[in-house]
Amino acid sequence: MKLILLRHGESKWNLENRFTGWTDIALTSSGIEEASFSGKQLLKKNIKIVSVYTSLLKRAIETANIVSEIIKFPKQNIKLDWRLNERHYGSLQGLNKSETAAKFGEQQVLLWRRSYDIPPPSLDENDERHPRFYKKFQDIGENLPIGESLKDVIDRLNPFLKDYFNFIKNRPGNHLLVAHSNSLRAIVKLLDNLSEEEIISVNIPTGVPLVYSLDNNLNVIKKEYLIDEAKLKEKQNIVANQGKAK
Repeated sequence: MKLILLRHGESKWNLENRFTGWTDIALTSSGIEEASFSGKQLLKKNIKIVSVYTSLLKRAIETANIVSEIIKFPKQNIKLDWRLNERHYGSLQGLNKSETAAKFGEQQVLLWRRSYDIPPPSLDENDERHPRFYKKFQDIGENLPIGESLKDVIDRLNPFLKDYFNFIKNRPGNHLLVAHSNSLRAIVKLLDNLSEEEIISVNIPTGVPLVYSLDNNLNVIKKEYLIDEAKLKEKQNIVANQGKAK
């Protein structure tokens, strides 16, 4: 079995180097190209997909739709789950990462972006960026996040993953998860059994399929990105450098 983790293509706020979180931002033209590339790579490798899950956020849904069209997966069968949403960046949402690094220091921004259990500053309940003011989040029926660490994202994901892993164990074939930098980092931490320190250096690029080959007990046999090594490093370095002051 193969489990393919795919971070959505470049969004408009990725391009502008902003903390995006739960803000619902669309893909750029480059992001659309990245999504197309991902679908074509799955075709090229003859990886037939039997299920597609994605988050409630526009940039992930757009990516899932583009990939599904290319691989001929029925779009009506794409499943959405809020637990796959990006980590909520609290009061950092909308801020430029480099400008924030210049103001608070690169080390502080690194902790907010990549540490395991240090959340960003929380949103005020009346802040217009609070998820309760977004119609698509009002039916979640749980405490909506106002600033999450990676640990919080893992806690949020656990109920979904318990059901999801049982589902793919009993559904022969290959499965695609289209999500976000930190929701995918949370899953990578669990699959690769990484420590809290090791996960800090994991940078997942936009629009590149990460393919896990799993045994029947979902143990990892191997993993690979479907892109050449030089291009992968280039894209990972872009992600790593986003939190540096200019």
